[in-house]
Parts: sequence; C-alpha cells; structure tokens
Amino acid sequence: MAGKIPERFIDELLSRTDIVDVIGERLQLKRTGNNHHALCPFHGEKTPSFTVSQTKQFYHCFGCGVHGTAIRFLMEYERMGFREAVSRLAQRVGLELPAAAREERIERHAALYRVVGRAAELYQYWLQRRPEGRRALNYLKARGLSAEIVTRFELGFAPPGWNHLAQAISDHHDLVAAGLLVQREDKRVYDRFRDRIMFPIRDQRGRIIGFGGRLLGDGQPKYLNSPDSPIFHKGRELYGLDKVFESDRRPADVLVVEGYMDVLALAQHGLPHVAATLGTATSTAQVERLFRLTRDLIFCFDGDAAGRQAAWRALMNTLPVMQGGRQAHFLFLPEGEDPDSFVRSRGRAATAAALREAQPLSDFLLERLTAGVDMTSIDGRARLVDEALPLLQRLPVDVFRRMLIERLAVLTQLEPDYIEACAGAGERSELKPIARSARRLGEMPAVRRTPVRLALALLLHRPALAQLVDNDELDSLRDLTIPGLPLLVQLLELVHVEPHISSGALLERYHDSEHAAALWKLATWDPMVPDFGMEAEFRDAVARVRGLLHRKRLQYLNERLQRGELTAAEWQEWVRLKRHS
Repeated sequence: MAGKIPERFIDELLSRTDIVDVIGERLQLKRTGNNHHALCPFHGEKTPSFTVSQTKQFYHCFGCGVHGTAIRFLMEYERMGFREAVSRLAQRVGLELPAAAREERIERHAALYRVVGRAAELYQYWLQRRPEGRRALNYLKARGLSAEIVTRFELGFAPPGWNHLAQAISDHHDLVAAGLLVQREDKRVYDRFRDRIMFPIRDQRGRIIGFGGRLLGDGQPKYLNSPDSPIFHKGRELYGLDKVFESDRRPADVLVVEGYMDVLALAQHGLPHVAATLGTATSTAQVERLFRLTRDLIFCFDGDAAGRQAAWRALMNTLPVMQGGRQAHFLFLPEGEDPDSFVRSRGRAATAAALREAQPLSDFLLERLTAGVDMTSIDGRARLVDEALPLLQRLPVDVFRRMLIERLAVLTQLEPDYIEACAGAGERSELKPIARSARRLGEMPAVRRTPVRLALALLLHRPALAQLVDNDELDSLRDLTIPGLPLLVQLLELVHVEPHISSGALLERYHDSEHAAALWKLATWDPMVPDFGMEAEFRDAVARVRGLLHRKRLQYLNERLQRGELTAAEWQEWVRLKRHS
C-alpha cells in the first residue's frame, strides 16, 4: 500500500497550481473585482453564486455551500479520489509524486475494481443462463420488474452452493479483500453470497464497488451487503446514485428510500431520481453527498412506528448539513406500504402527487417534539425547549437555524435570542437577510466579530501575517484558554514553520479536521479590512487577545492578594499589570 502523500508536497502542489485555470477549463468564469464567478456546477441556479478566489486559491458557492481547493474541485467535479486528483494536478504542473506515495495503492484498488466487475459479470450470466437463475427471474417478474429494468440495473444471481465464485475466479486474495469470499481460519474460502439476487452497487463514477444480495430461500438475513473494503464504505455509498447522475447531472430533487427494490420499481415507473441507503440508518456523509447533487431531498419511509423512527434518525443526521438554502422533506406512506408497493398499486401520477405533499423537515421536527407535550403550561413549553436544544446545537449557524429558532420562540412564548443563547452556540445569530444581488456579488456570511475570529480570518486571508507574532508572544498566547485561541496558535505555529504556505494550502491541511467548517466560514467572511490595513488590524486583534490574558492573570493575582498569598515575584507582576490595566 502506498504511503501517505506528504503535506509539504500538497502545499507545493497548490502553490504551483492556479485554481482559476483549473476551474476555468471546465466552467465559464467571469471576473468581478478580485474574484471570478460562475454558475455553480453542483446545484442548479440561474444567477452565479459560485466564487473563485485567485489570491486565496479556493472556491466557494454561496448558494449550496460547497468549497475547497483545486484538489477538492477535481474530486467533486470529475468524481475522482484524493490521490487521483493530486496525481492529475501534479502532472499538470510538472511535479512527481514522492516515491512512497506512488501508484501501489491505485494499482491495488484497480485490481479490486477488476475482480468485483468480473464477479458482477458472472452473477449476471448465472441469472440469465443457469437453470437455478430461472427461479430468481420468476421472483423478479412476480415483483413487477421488467426485463429492461433487470438489464439496465445489471441484476445478477449467486447460485446456491459454497464455491461457485471461488471456482470461477482464481484470484482468491482479491476476492477476500473485496468481501466476496470469506476466508476461514484454516485458510479455506467460500462464497459470501449464496442463493441470492445480486444488486451491483456503483460509486458516483459508475464503478462497481460492492453488492447487495436478497435471499431467495428461507433464512436470515434477508438482505446482505458486501462488508466494508478498500473500495466500498457502506456508510457513505447509496444504491442507484450512479443512475441519478446518468439521468440528470443537476436534478431538482432526489428521493431517498430504504430498499433496492424501491429504486427499481420507481425507476420502472418513470421516477429515476431515487437512491437507497444500504440497510443502515441514513448517515450525514450520505446526506452531504446528496446535497452536493441537489438542494432538495425527500425521504420516504413506511408510516409505521419503525418507519417513523428511521425517519427521525435520518432527520438527526441531516441537521448538521442544513445550510445554504438546502431543504429536506419527509413522506410517510400508509402502514403496510413501501415505495415499491405504493408505485405499483397507485401508479406514477399518484406517487408524484404524494411526493409533492411531503412534510418539511421543520414541521416533522416540531411535530415530533410537541407530541404529548402540554403547550398550554409553562412546564410543557419548558420541556419542549429542553428537548429542542440538542437538535439546535446540531444545526450550523445559518438562516434555517435562525428561522427554526424564531418558530420555536412563538410556540414557547420566549425571545429568539434567549433560545439562541440557551443553545450554547457560542455566538448569537446575527444573520441578516441577504439580498439576491448581494449573493451574486459574493457577499460574505455574517460572523460575530471577536479578537480571535478576526485574527483567524485575517491569517486565512494573508498567512504571512503570522510573522508579526514572535515566539515570546506565541508562548503567552498558549497560556490563555478562550474559545478558538488554540486553533489560532496552531495556525500561527504552522505558518512559522512554513512561511510561504498559501491560504488554500492552509485550509487543505484542515479539510478533514473538526475545525474545517469554522475555518471555511472565516475564510469566506469579509472582515471589511482593506489590504493596506491588514497588518494594523491583525496586530490590534492579537493585542486584544493578549489583553484578555492580562485581565485573567490580574483576576487570579487579586484573589491571591485578598488571601494574603502573593509571593514577591507575584507582587511585582501585580503592580506591573495594574499599571497597564
């Protein structure tokens, strides 16, 4: 397996890459002031909200919230992996990947894609050509699926028995790695999938990465998925997403269902924008992936208790990515129905009509929270707020969160700002309505201006500002525990070590960290500081942060003074701090 690509190589790569050239080869960019703008390729829009900064070397869409460096753009737009995107850019600027990071892992993955693709061909052949496959075809026909749908979705069949695949493909090592064979302690292997209809699962680039299998005979589990492997991660993938891409690169909405058969039945009835989770609760990673394709999701669940509980889990995992005008709705089918049976019995028109009546996420959330609560009593309204607070904390600070808080305030007869404060966001929402014209011009999101946030934002705008903070000042900043300061110290230390790092490379370092969202928000915030005033503003922000340290230290010394515990050195420090306070 290839080693990790060194961070310094990524920094060098991004310093040599002009993101405007990379994106300009794929989108029609128009220069406006210091930035370039285009229609966002990741969601449908009529006015440009996609901004590319040449000075900072990153892009950001004020419509759907996507952002990143040239590496991330290739990953999302071209649907390629991180290593492949880095390799593509490296070839472009004439850099050679470090020896430890070269093609071994790519070649290893390619071998797994090949063996999984070969298995898919065999499963399809066994469905159509083997005598045992007739039973599976009869089952699919009884479920109302046409031969055209079976072919288009490349359904297959794993015959009963323990070693059909093991005998057909000699490369057992790769089959085990891909999860298609199971290896026992004595090193002998057997087929994982037996007597099952096979549903190939493709990634967003259309490559087969795993399978779902439905058992035809008796036994459990009825549905079995491939285990996680180097090319398949169940919590991130969705069945049918490749077909959504094929039918429409920018669908108006996507329907999220729970079963493979639901996807097939809806597609057969002319509803192609459907994807299914893989037998687990809908994850935030899956929702984020879908929101990069569309701004509107509809979750469809059974109307029974289990269906509503699954919907609630989906809601919980959708909250962290509800921003930038995204919408989510929930459709609950009559008890005993699923999307497959509903569309077959009611037809396309009735199903489409039901989807149009799906319940908005906010309505479902408040309906669930208020169920069984006495809203006429103080106790009941207090309970509602108490149960709502953890959900509000999952939401990013955005217009949707503010509007939900305002609706909750009406129900509980409280002030919105009080609920915001109770949510412990660390920053009261100061979001104001943003005019469409302002969005087109790339106006930055509102951020409460504090010394730490201002210093972080200016550092992200111009990393070289870190050189204004010497090592002694850095040491003093490490002693203060206030929100955001450890992150500021980290960035200052990083730029001290790598003084030529760019804004984009700095953000790339934190792409997968817990601080990524906060840093991107600050990077796209306009602190209203002109270029010629950045140094002075940065010095002032750092000085105000140090002032917080002095006040905290003085408070500590005052307490020791009142108890008569000051040492001689502390007395001198107290006098000095009092003189400058």
